[in-house]
Amino acid sequence: MFFRRPQFFLWAVFVGVILINKKDRILGPFYCILAAVVWGLSFVAQSEGASIGTFTFNGLRTVLGGIVLLPLVALSFKKENSGLPAQEKKKFPIKDVVIGGICCGLPLFIGGNLQQHAFNYLYVGKVGFITALYMVIVPLFGLFLKRKLKINIWTGVALGVVGLYFLSVKKGDFSVGTGELVTILCSFAFAAHILVIDYFCQRVNNIALSCAQFFFAGILSVICMFIFEEPKIDEILSAWLPLVYAGVGSCGIAFTAQIFGQKYTNPTVASVLLCLESVFSVLFGWLILDQSLDSRGYLGCIIMFAAVILTQLPQEWFDFKRKKAQ
Repeated sequence: MFFRRPQFFLWAVFVGVILINKKDRILGPFYCILAAVVWGLSFVAQSEGASIGTFTFNGLRTVLGGIVLLPLVALSFKKENSGLPAQEKKKFPIKDVVIGGICCGLPLFIGGNLQQHAFNYLYVGKVGFITALYMVIVPLFGLFLKRKLKINIWTGVALGVVGLYFLSVKKGDFSVGTGELVTILCSFAFAAHILVIDYFCQRVNNIALSCAQFFFAGILSVICMFIFEEPKIDEILSAWLPLVYAGVGSCGIAFTAQIFGQKYTNPTVASVLLCLESVFSVLFGWLILDQSLDSRGYLGCIIMFAAVILTQLPQEWFDFKRKKAQ
């Protein structure tokens, strides 16, 4: 029964995170997993919307995501100032939000459009697997920033890659072509996006930052849409449902949840949690499209969740130098 019900794996993640983490460490993983769930379903929407054009789909959905967040930006800033005397009330940090939006929006624009273009060449699972290689790229980038990681994080990253491979890539299908190269570049862009967010999420209002990055990425995509594509109203209207979900769900909810999650989570750990989007894409395929997993897919799920739990273990458990000193 357990192996025939993949949703039990989902419950295992939440229970594992709650039992292992202290209260003040639950919030970050929760937001990251929420983002992964929404993105998992978004893969279906993105593949359905690929026919209207890469820049057209991405431009419209990211602008929509920014519009959806505008009222929340106003409410969050109002909440920050509530109860404060008039002389202590903060002014809206336009300069910081604009700078953060540009810095976060640029890798989002690059990664989002490369990923969307990859759906013209590859099936959803393979795009998900290669995209999730940012899980490896993030800690490698971290080495250049002199960030030290415990052995459980590195082991979790390695297990995550193995799990994603079994889950997303069919046996004997590890070819490298145009689609694969495009998606590899996409994973580098998303790795940069994670690290840039890690910097700005501690300095800028998170909802305003998310809104600003969508407008910047969306405006760039819309400009490219008119330069490189010929958007047609009837085709756009026919893809309204994928566009709405990708805009409101994937952008408005998931990317904002990512920013909140990274505020409380190490960027490498966050990358492992976020790449669960590939797992959830398979789960939604089973739940919505009745696409069952084979034994290879189940093995990938088990390994992926083991990687997630491993990265969530308290860091002091793996501080071997300190233990020897004691």
